[in-house]
Amino acid sequence: MEQLRSFFVFLAVFLASLVNAEVHFHEFVIQETPVKRLCRVHNSITVNGQFPGPTLEVRNGDSLVITAINKARYNITLHWHGIRQMRNPWADGPEYITQCPIQPGGSYTYKFTIEDQEGTLWWHAHSRWLRATVYGALIIRPPLSSPHYPFPVIPKREITLLLGEWWDRNPMDVLNLAQFTGAAPNISDAFTINGQPGDLYRCSSQETLRFLVGSGEIVLLRVINSALNQELFFGVANHKLTVVAADASYTKPFSTNVIMLGPGQTTDVLLTADQPPAHYYMAAHAYNSANAAFDNTTTTAILKYKDASCVTLQGKSQAQAIPAQLPGFNDTATAAAFTAQMKSPSKVKVPLEIDENLFFTVGLGLFNCPTPNTQRCQGPNGTRFTASINNVSFVFPKQNSIMQAYYQGTPAGVFTTDFPPTPPVTFDYTGNVSRGLWQPTRGTKAYKLKFNSKVQIILQDTSIVTTENHPMHLHGYEFYVVGTGVGNFNPNTDTASFNLIDPPRRNTIGTPPGGWVAIRFVANNPGAWLMHCHIDSHIFWGLAMVFLVENGEGHLQSVQSPPLDLPQC
Repeated sequence: MEQLRSFFVFLAVFLASLVNAEVHFHEFVIQETPVKRLCRVHNSITVNGQFPGPTLEVRNGDSLVITAINKARYNITLHWHGIRQMRNPWADGPEYITQCPIQPGGSYTYKFTIEDQEGTLWWHAHSRWLRATVYGALIIRPPLSSPHYPFPVIPKREITLLLGEWWDRNPMDVLNLAQFTGAAPNISDAFTINGQPGDLYRCSSQETLRFLVGSGEIVLLRVINSALNQELFFGVANHKLTVVAADASYTKPFSTNVIMLGPGQTTDVLLTADQPPAHYYMAAHAYNSANAAFDNTTTTAILKYKDASCVTLQGKSQAQAIPAQLPGFNDTATAAAFTAQMKSPSKVKVPLEIDENLFFTVGLGLFNCPTPNTQRCQGPNGTRFTASINNVSFVFPKQNSIMQAYYQGTPAGVFTTDFPPTPPVTFDYTGNVSRGLWQPTRGTKAYKLKFNSKVQIILQDTSIVTTENHPMHLHGYEFYVVGTGVGNFNPNTDTASFNLIDPPRRNTIGTPPGGWVAIRFVANNPGAWLMHCHIDSHIFWGLAMVFLVENGEGHLQSVQSPPLDLPQC
């Protein structure tokens, strides 16, 4: 086995050298590490003792070989968020979907190639709530054959900003308590920028991050929302931001004071240091679109001009950073206006003739309890929280992963292929929904797609429990966001407003609260691919489903053979 593995590694290096690409080898040791935040030390799960984890820097066309060694006490998997993993679901990472988890003491080597992707992505654990601390940036630069960014101006420096969420306790305990009680999980105690909360939290100001810039410099900010459960507004005091990319796809540049990112999303912006030399806060706080409790704190870092230390502005010392003005926590209008400006740089090839026209309701729900208000039923009115797509609350299998069972031809007891293409009942999705429709059914259901089929999905938010912006992520694919609107989708009138010329390409998109969003893609990547809300409390409640994309014709349209070290359940 080891000889065969060495041969494939040699072959990958040889093939990469032919196209002027590199193979990057990494060892990720998952381990407990003492991390002090908010005055307290926690033994947090990290990679290589780093929080956040290592930044991966590659070029379009490069390959990665990453050996994950699990020295922690929990099962774990790693996901390379936004990487398409062509014909290679075995490297995608969601536990019990494309692989069984890496058990304590075990290891697994993820091998994949970057194919026609450039920009800012990230990687994270995809096993329960471990991604609260197990995450890092994945930066894809243009290939050496064409090394320049297609930006209106060329940045002098780059700054990567991972926006995170911190609990002053073990996040796995927070999850376990919520799973036991059926109530919503406890909210976080802080947000972070590159792992640091910033000046506005206890015991944190000494470690507040400071980024040095020179007057007139143009800086590329790579902003990643790696928070577990919260959409975020981000801005820099007194500075305009020019959006140039999102989810590793270039966009038509536009200027804004603030950006909004759902968990999983990335946004690249250009910032010109054109203000009087001083210290300026870079800040992020919650965009809360739901009628629910949320963390209302603000994380900060500082943009420090090189010649700011001895300068005063309007007679005041600038040792204190200038505050950033962020929208209100529930400012859906600003969030929607920001998202609406996203477009591709030029005309793109959007699927026009649709083979699979799917309509998915996404939202929360409640399971009734035989005996309400017991220890296990602490949700609203003695119920348990749940979530669903088309009234199916997804249950992750345990005895095998869906991809392994599918590949082996042994789906029995693992999954079924009867996921509904439309809701079982038509109702006023964003109106006053009858309580009889609040309780979904449980199931591990997948939906089959023919290879190369052209797919449209309408993702419709519901008002069950609360309307909310659900950041929906599709593994293995990028898609075009062709339309969005408020209220219930009307196929007779709303399609007329679709942008089929230059819609943005994303891997994660929010459903407007009380509205809908339309996406299109070509199912040209065979395998089992998870689609889910990237708010992690909603994943474990069941807001997920799986697409099974069938093989096409021949080797180049078929799933690769599974690696020899693929973990077993």
